[in-house]
Amino acid sequence: MDVICQAKSGMGKTAVFVIAILQQLEVTAGKVGAIVMCHTRELAYQIFHEFERFSVYMPDLEAGVFYGGVSMKEQVEQLQKSCPNVVIGTPGRIKQLAKEGHLKLGDVRHFVLDECDKLLDSLDMRADVQNIFTMTPHHKQVMMFSATLSADTRAVAKKFMKDPMEVFVDDEAKLTLHGLVQHYIVLNEEEKNRKLNDLLDALDFNQVVIFVKSVSRARELNRILCECNFPSICIHSGMKQMERLAQYKLFKEGKKRIMVATDLIGRGIDIERVNIVINYDMPEDDPRSNAKGADQYLHRVGRAGRFGTKGLAITFVSSEKDSEVLNKVQERFDVNIAPLPEHIDSASYMA
Repeated sequence: MDVICQAKSGMGKTAVFVIAILQQLEVTAGKVGAIVMCHTRELAYQIFHEFERFSVYMPDLEAGVFYGGVSMKEQVEQLQKSCPNVVIGTPGRIKQLAKEGHLKLGDVRHFVLDECDKLLDSLDMRADVQNIFTMTPHHKQVMMFSATLSADTRAVAKKFMKDPMEVFVDDEAKLTLHGLVQHYIVLNEEEKNRKLNDLLDALDFNQVVIFVKSVSRARELNRILCECNFPSICIHSGMKQMERLAQYKLFKEGKKRIMVATDLIGRGIDIERVNIVINYDMPEDDPRSNAKGADQYLHRVGRAGRFGTKGLAITFVSSEKDSEVLNKVQERFDVNIAPLPEHIDSASYMA
């Protein structure tokens, strides 16, 4: 049965499709039985490790992860040496490997898109997904997942499916994470660095993610935090892939407590120790990909307060445009985001 599934951030969507595939997959050596695609390399890497974790008692199953930014030659050699039963990756590299005949998709029985709105709303990614889809058999299970699904995206998704089971959150207010305390601060752009320093000094946290709107701002803010002796690292699309993964692992393993990031890790990435998210820059509407700032806000703050735990989200509001996005968030998701008080009880956001 085909499935379109919407559920709030941090509720285990990845586990649903990983377990569903492992339960149904007929493992045949040298044949790809399932393909899972997502929009970033870091998320692909994370999903790959979830397959490894859940298949620990399935010694015959092999999973492989493929994305750009690393040597095509090495990936071709990897496929020649051993063909995985489950392929995880980003559409561009998977399409390239399949088109050139290195990745055979004729036996695929399960086709999954995670964060499907990001894959289908971007016309370039959608074209790649469609190309890959046509290389797989007609009879297969198609599953798509995201926390945010517009009516337009649902319509596109259904074109890949036959009479799918639809699991939707009919009331967007239900997408709000109940253990997450949300506040905002009105300030000028030049006041942001001082306020951020004060917050990091005053707040109790396990790990914190600070979101900014560009690569250059990520680099500069990380430099400033390091100069102030905060244990900070950054991750953004301007880095080489191996450096990006190394930074991600440092943070995932708890060796660094502060990460400055672009929206590269605003979706899907699960780091259980994160209990504070700071929107240094408010997410903006992106007309190129149809992405809505309010949707991206929901995904960003969902990095904290996962699986029903407590968390804190603080957003800097420094322009009229920022205020508009904040108002849209409160209207659409029926959440009251209050000004940050002088003192905030750590018990309200620390588990």
